[in-house]
Amino acid sequence: MFSFPIPVVGIGPGSQPDEGLPLNTLDLPSEMHIFRPPVIDSEADPETYRAALDVLRHVLAGLETLTGESAHAFRMSMLDLDPAVLKEANEMLGQGEVSVLAEGLTAQETMFTGIWRIRSEGVDDLEASPFPTALRQLAAARRVPAESVDAPPANLMNAPALLAEIRDVSARCRPGDAAHVINLSLLPVTPEDTDYLDTMLGRGGLSVLSRGFGNCRITATAYPNVWWVQYFNSMEKLILNSVEVVDVPAVALAAAEDFADSRVRLVEWIESLATAL
Repeated sequence: MFSFPIPVVGIGPGSQPDEGLPLNTLDLPSEMHIFRPPVIDSEADPETYRAALDVLRHVLAGLETLTGESAHAFRMSMLDLDPAVLKEANEMLGQGEVSVLAEGLTAQETMFTGIWRIRSEGVDDLEASPFPTALRQLAAARRVPAESVDAPPANLMNAPALLAEIRDVSARCRPGDAAHVINLSLLPVTPEDTDYLDTMLGRGGLSVLSRGFGNCRITATAYPNVWWVQYFNSMEKLILNSVEVVDVPAVALAAAEDFADSRVRLVEWIESLATAL
């Protein structure tokens, strides 16, 4: 996954007086999740095991056609699979770091980045894509809410100006545009400012949780292409708080490097599973 863009400012030696003050830094997440093959405790009969392994081979064949920048996705329905085969295939794929929840639709990344299990009423799909297609479409379908006619509270600092900026960039944002990031952690904003922005931006009915480095929670606002992106450390303390204007935040997307890595790992995993037969 892409890491969150954090502005960095270099300060040369001697440019600031040395007053012996302690260095204050942001708390960082304490653990990094790394790839571990799913744990298989299979009691399936050989025929079921082979059928589940064929599902993984089919996914691998579809994965070969994709890159992280691909606008297309490989998708297969799991509805017609025998329940025992479906259970075995799910165990072989495991659960990864990213989960997405929307009204009536959920997506869970497998242990292989960019390969998703997508479920809703009448849908049970396995998809290889940078971000689940149905959820991308749902996010893109948001419409600009009507502007409030009420004057903002008098005790705000920068929230009204930030809201105007967000609305303007949201109206101009198109798929593929670079993210416009407003890092509230680095701006002079008050709790009243963030509460006001939260209220005015609303909710878009879609949320993403990424556990790749600490916890990153991504929440769609009611405005098209506008997302809250928040990082928490292992103590659930908010350490980075931002608003991104982009079709889908980069931290939620599988990149070209992720697909290349998933192909290699899936090949090795299939070979490892096949030796158990």
